[in-house]
Amino acid sequence: MCGIVGIVGHQDAAPVLIEGLRRLEYRGYDSAGVAVFENGSIAVRKARGPLAALEALLDESPVHGVVGIGHTRWATHGEPSTVNSHPHTSNAGDIAVVHNGIIENYQELKQELLAEGATFESETDTEVLTHLIASCVRNAPDFLTGLRQALSRVRGAYALGVLHAKEPDVIYAARLKSPLVLGLSEKANFIASDVPAVLSRVNQAIYLEDGEIARVSVEGVELFNLDGEALEPDPQEITLSVEDVDKAGFDTFMLKEIHEQTRVLQGLIDKNIDAAGQIQLSDLNMSDADLIALERMMLVSCGTAFYAAMYGRLLIEQYTTIAVEVDLASEFRYRSPKISPKTTVVAVSQSGETADTLASVEMAKAAGCPILSICNVKGSSLTRVSDHLIYTEAGPEIGVASTKAFTAQLMAFVLFTLKAGLARGEVSPEDAAELIEELRKIPNAIHYLLQSTDEIQSIAGKHHEGPSALYLGRRFNYPIALEGALKNKEISYQHAEGYAAGEMKHGPIALINEYLPVVCICTATTDDVSEKMISNVREVKSRAGRIIAVVTEGDRRMDDVAEDLIPVPATLEPLSPLLNVVALQLLAYYAAQARGTDIDKPRNLAKSVTVE
Repeated sequence: MCGIVGIVGHQDAAPVLIEGLRRLEYRGYDSAGVAVFENGSIAVRKARGPLAALEALLDESPVHGVVGIGHTRWATHGEPSTVNSHPHTSNAGDIAVVHNGIIENYQELKQELLAEGATFESETDTEVLTHLIASCVRNAPDFLTGLRQALSRVRGAYALGVLHAKEPDVIYAARLKSPLVLGLSEKANFIASDVPAVLSRVNQAIYLEDGEIARVSVEGVELFNLDGEALEPDPQEITLSVEDVDKAGFDTFMLKEIHEQTRVLQGLIDKNIDAAGQIQLSDLNMSDADLIALERMMLVSCGTAFYAAMYGRLLIEQYTTIAVEVDLASEFRYRSPKISPKTTVVAVSQSGETADTLASVEMAKAAGCPILSICNVKGSSLTRVSDHLIYTEAGPEIGVASTKAFTAQLMAFVLFTLKAGLARGEVSPEDAAELIEELRKIPNAIHYLLQSTDEIQSIAGKHHEGPSALYLGRRFNYPIALEGALKNKEISYQHAEGYAAGEMKHGPIALINEYLPVVCICTATTDDVSEKMISNVREVKSRAGRIIAVVTEGDRRMDDVAEDLIPVPATLEPLSPLLNVVALQLLAYYAAQARGTDIDKPRNLAKSVTVE
């Protein structure tokens, strides 16, 4: 989720780049940098941290020129640092590159370039790409040819902005599997990761397609494919609504919102965990004495939020002695639940307007129950009737199939459990510190997963045509199996069912044959359900089921069992749902894409269910 902006014009470039980068900070913010043509050479300024650090550096050491590129970074290859931030330059300093995406074969390319005499300063795949471009250009008749030759050797994904010292009035741009738009106006032309970065300055846009290269000058745009064939640019008038603009260059809101999960979860961590590792939850309005007094909690919700509540129950019961139940709001309100003022009712809702959840809360309030809401929308009906609140801070979620709101709900339960467990003396400071340390790694692990989606797309392409699919998980990942199946049927319309893996032999095993995809969440490696899950998977294998296994990176136990593997970064098992669900969101997304459905607006569904 990095951000790119570039300008070719007649005004000072640096302030325009900063303005554009500010609108892209949501895409990544561990460092930022700019490269500007100044007095016949490329001047680079980079700084670790938020954009304000780069602004301060430019105040101290300004650059002046009318052509430049800028970047905000979320680290994938190499830690957040000034040297790892973009732009990256060639050894001769005559080429500068900003890059979104991931170069999968960067290691082998790096070895070749080292043999040629290239020297590297950073740990990034982008610097490898920069030196590769320089190497190809040296032996090419012109820069465009060399750039094409370099990109033809790259595997992975990229959106690029490139400067070359011999063409100081030009920016080169290229795209493969990462959004990039060209913005056009009478006074200047731009490149950007998405339209909002330059919307106030342009009136037309060219949306680059995969495999296209653009040569952008103040006079206009020349477009080529990777074979060097000239293409006819197709400028489009920008008449986008706010809703359209918010797609941020992605094909769908859902894909954008899947990618936003890094930002959302990082924001929750930054807001609610201070530098000393203390849990804040400023809107909770519960003292330590209140948390100690908790005896029983009833979690009520609907749909995806219900699966988040199931995870919350498992987590709270794992780390505290609070008795927890979970129920569908649509069932809770029509049975005779045994609740009293000693039962805290926890309502989970993205919109805060879900009819069944609101009705359940009203019933609980009538019984004198305190209400704790986990909600995304401030000022919603649910938040107005609640005694205690945890805001998920996910921002507007336009795609009907919930993604970032769900992971934010999972994170909210982690934060609440830690706060309650510490207050009650049931989570030791040492255990809390370990959990917090691993929790801080989750956003970057998700970002890494989002940069390596080709394999998931390929797996979805193999299995999307079947009439049905089965999802299996245990313990913390049983709710994730349910959520993965729900995502699949919501947007791809492939029938899918989630089950607790231990229940498979009590019925669902009858469905297994050589045509049935069975998605098995197998990331547990050390806890007491790990071996049992493997046993369940082998039961599927013995009946010729087509196993898709979600596994921890480096775990080889499924190699001879699964037809396909989806590796995810390692983390503590109680936190693994935060990663595993992203893999399943992508699997559903690419299955729906292959099946040609309307991903953002699946049939018969509404975003907020305000009727019974």
